[in-house]
Amino acid sequence: MVTGRTTHRGIAALTALAAVTILPGAVGVASADSVHRYRTGEGATATKGTSNSGRAPRLKPGLHTDSIKRGEQKYYAVTLDDRTSAYFSAVAAPRPGTKVKDYGDKLTLTVQASDGTTCGAQARPSFNGGGMAYPIADYASRRIGTDRTECQKAGLYYLVISREGSATSGPDSWPLEIDYLDEPPLRGTTPARPAQGSWSTTTPAPRTDATKRSARGGTGFNDAGSVGTGVWKDRITPGETRFYRVPVDWGQRLNLSAELPNAPSGASGVTGASRSSGFLARMLGLGVYNPARGAVGDLRFVSYTGKPAAAKEFTAPVEYGNRFNPTDSVSAMRFAGWYYLEVSLHPDAERYFPKGAELTLRVDVRGTAKAGPGYAEPTGTFSVTPDDQETARKGQTEQEAAKSGTLMTVAYAGIGTGVVLLAGLGVWTLMARRSFRAGARVAAGGAVPAVAPGAAGTPGAVGGPGDQPSLPGQETQSAQQARQKPPFGPPQGW
Repeated sequence: MVTGRTTHRGIAALTALAAVTILPGAVGVASADSVHRYRTGEGATATKGTSNSGRAPRLKPGLHTDSIKRGEQKYYAVTLDDRTSAYFSAVAAPRPGTKVKDYGDKLTLTVQASDGTTCGAQARPSFNGGGMAYPIADYASRRIGTDRTECQKAGLYYLVISREGSATSGPDSWPLEIDYLDEPPLRGTTPARPAQGSWSTTTPAPRTDATKRSARGGTGFNDAGSVGTGVWKDRITPGETRFYRVPVDWGQRLNLSAELPNAPSGASGVTGASRSSGFLARMLGLGVYNPARGAVGDLRFVSYTGKPAAAKEFTAPVEYGNRFNPTDSVSAMRFAGWYYLEVSLHPDAERYFPKGAELTLRVDVRGTAKAGPGYAEPTGTFSVTPDDQETARKGQTEQEAAKSGTLMTVAYAGIGTGVVLLAGLGVWTLMARRSFRAGARVAAGGAVPAVAPGAAGTPGAVGGPGDQPSLPGQETQSAQQARQKPPFGPPQGW
């Protein structure tokens, strides 16, 4: 099904498709240089934040790119109204192999009013992967609501991003991708915070579907591979991070498991005394982000000793009122839409998987979808459409879905053109048949249609220029031509 939403996304996404490289499973040992880097969004606007708020560049809704050095603080200016909530996310994507310190290397995101008032809580995404560099992300917001007193007026605001880091970490600048996203107000009453105990916190068993479907993880939010309910397989190389996305509607929740198999026979650290030295405290990481790129809890890594291992997440149901919950992992489950899964494999996994590892994703979208709170304005980001469900079922990236939708649009246009051509062919056939039958009657001495003599070009006309009066037993030139022409084909001069 082709919708306006698909067509709108398709134009930019098709451009990106030309640059997208399918990320195959690794064959051979991966190095930091061979691991795919984060791919920024097609059409993102390059900007340069400033240390002085008075010279801060203006941001508009959409994607922006920049970079940030250790110890640097950057300001970006935005003009906000008094109706719309605004979310500002930042993705820091240091080059794979960059030296980082757990909990020491981090970003801080804050939204401030022009008088310096802080709007809501800060976001502080940091690393937690045993020194592994991978994309980290979260958001800060200016939220409109009756429960808020600060930052409710229209005017000038600032997004402030700073980077902290250890002096022993890598000195390179980190690429930044900033996303500015608006959330419209509601038409009616604001839903209340769900009551405590309204949903179960007991993690259910993961899905056990016998068939595994193929998934293709991307490098980040912009090229994430789509997945839906079911069991999926992919390959991941040591030092690599792969992203997936799954549509989650209002009232639904995610039960997830990312799994590694046992180490192949003969791999270092699998047998004998070397097993203990092969223990990895942080081997496989799994994180979840909401449609505005807000972290749903922290990225969690699990240990590995050569036996099968699984990183798991079980979220709260998607409810508008979750934004009033003080628990971050619940508060982030405030929108319907595409949720993102981030899976990272530590570089030290090379001792177990020198040729890459098979990754199993068990995705279970639980609960029955229900109607949303009702936004006052259309918002495609915070909704789930039948097209989204179909894209997830097929395991397509956004670019592939856009290409498919565009091709369907072209096909529909082609069908319309074909109908016109078929109609034209019908006219050709009718004219040719009439011409043939009239000529045949003249040749046989039958009745001649009542047309003006010399009306050249009229189907079945006789007595045109160049014709000679027929003698008994002879045909005129027009009659001879009519008899010799085939009964079908386009009229002359088409």
